[in-house]
Formats: sequence, structure tokens, C-alpha cells
Amino acid sequence: DSTPEAAAETAAAELVVFNLETEDSEVRFILDEMLRGSLNTVTGRTDQIAGQIAVDFANPQNSRIGEIRISARSLRTDNEFRDRAIRGQILQSAQDEFEFISFVPTEMEGLPATVTMGEPFEFTITGDLTIRDITEPATFTVTVTPVSEPRIEGLATSTVQRTAYGLEIPSVPSVADVDEA
Repeated sequence: DSTPEAAAETAAAELVVFNLETEDSEVRFILDEMLRGSLNTVTGRTDQIAGQIAVDFANPQNSRIGEIRISARSLRTDNEFRDRAIRGQILQSAQDEFEFISFVPTEMEGLPATVTMGEPFEFTITGDLTIRDITEPATFTVTVTPVSEPRIEGLATSTVQRTAYGLEIPSVPSVADVDEA
């Protein structure tokens, strides 16, 4: 059958859709702060992430990534006081309109012509990152390992400047300085 509908069905059949699973996924931010006169590296994390990735194993360039949504409200560090400041003042995620951070991919570059199960490959994803009510372009470097047809594993990293999103750190006597990225 050579109808446009049949061609669309064949193309769709080649894509394997993966959901980001909370039990196997994590979003992190890492920054340095000067806390009580000592340099302190802060890691915030959450597993509250949602999104879909459609992979074409035969033609990786046809793969697609949908919107990725992160619950900013669920980000946690090693300090509840800091977590309250993040939710209430910095990310303002306690407010319903700022509960989620989103990333909408617009372009993928460097995808290989073929993939081999078990062999990692690297590419970049560019898109629109929205934190609170500000959207800025962001590029992530991604390393993916296709483990099997039903499972892929990967890591995506990017440097984000907090001032680009208007993220102000509250003035607290014990915190002298916080990195921009």
C-alpha cells in the first residue's frame, strides 16, 4: 500500500517511544556557595520529571524528543532552610504558575547515522528552557547508551546562568556568595 496514510504508519512503526521513568530518572543542579566562610557545593535533585523520547534505531536522525517537565517544587538539597528559600523565593515554585520547569527541544545535532546496542554516542539538544516566567535558549550535551530496544540510558548536561532567569539569592548573613551557573 503506497498511500500517504500507509507511509505515515510505516514511519510511526519505526519509532520506539520511551517515557522518562521517575524511578530511573533524576534532575540535578550543582552550584557553589560561600556558607559561613567555607566553600560549599550544593546539589539539588528531584526524580519528578516527565517526558517522552521517540527513537528510530534504524535512522537515529528521525528520533524526536518531546517537552521535558520537571517539578521545581520537589527539588531538594541537604538543607530544609535552603529548600524553603528555593521554593518560596528563588524559583517561587510554591506558586502554582511556577511549579514546573520545562524544556522544549527545537533541534538535535550530531546524531549518528547508525546505533549499536551497548555503544554510547554523544549529540546536542538545543531548545527553550523555561524557569518561572522566563524562557531562554539552552543547549544540552547528551550521552546515550542504547541498552536494548525497550531501554536507553543517558545523561544530559548544560550550564545555566541563574541571572538569565532572574533568580535572585536572598540575602542571608551566613551565605556570602553563590555561583552564577
